[in-house]
Amino acid sequence: MKKWLVAGLLIIFSLGGVLYGVKASDRGFFLPSELGGVSILIDPGHGGEDGGASAGELIEKDITLNISHEVSKLLKKKGATVEMTREKSGDAVAEHAPSEKFTSLRSRKFADLKLRESMAVDSKPDMFISVHVNAIPEERWRGAQVFYHPGGHPEGKQLATSIQNELRDQLKNTEREAMKITGVYLLKKVPVPAVLVETGFLSNPEERKLLANKSYQKKVAAAIVDGIVKYQLAEEQ
Repeated sequence: MKKWLVAGLLIIFSLGGVLYGVKASDRGFFLPSELGGVSILIDPGHGGEDGGASAGELIEKDITLNISHEVSKLLKKKGATVEMTREKSGDAVAEHAPSEKFTSLRSRKFADLKLRESMAVDSKPDMFISVHVNAIPEERWRGAQVFYHPGGHPEGKQLATSIQNELRDQLKNTEREAMKITGVYLLKKVPVPAVLVETGFLSNPEERKLLANKSYQKKVAAAIVDGIVKYQLAEEQ
């Protein structure tokens, strides 16, 4: 009896050692995870010469990149396969087609947009998350809001709603709801559930301070990820 017990314990410890030695990217095969097998393309808005909205030294492209990196890290912990259209301060062209030459910023921005579209089509992710920061002439407007295109993938609305619910519940500083929008090219052209997350308004003094804060950026990222998880779980039921 003791021999069987010892043998059983040795087998358990041996399996534990094998699992520990497996690369983190392969452990999803052994351990169940909320987003195991799910691929996600994250699109940090703007980049390079196209900084997006700004307020003094605070620039949209930097905020979107910080939040996107945090979203990527959290998604990977939950088992997802994650790619980003850009991982540095430059635009997508600078990372994926650095030899390309352009005669104007406008032509470069158009090529950058088409490149992001191509990445979403070619990589065939399960969902596409574009991260941005809002700004308008009036200071009073504030609040994170998620958009989807009514002519895009039919599941875009559900994904947007799930993320918006988490932003509202976790940040507790907005009553906004997910909204359809027709003027965002990528949301229409990307052939998977796609949303654009406006994480707040740089034009609002209070929200501007929040968006500049690393802890708040992580809080926004966590809400986005929780929204993705709840959407995926609902899809699997």
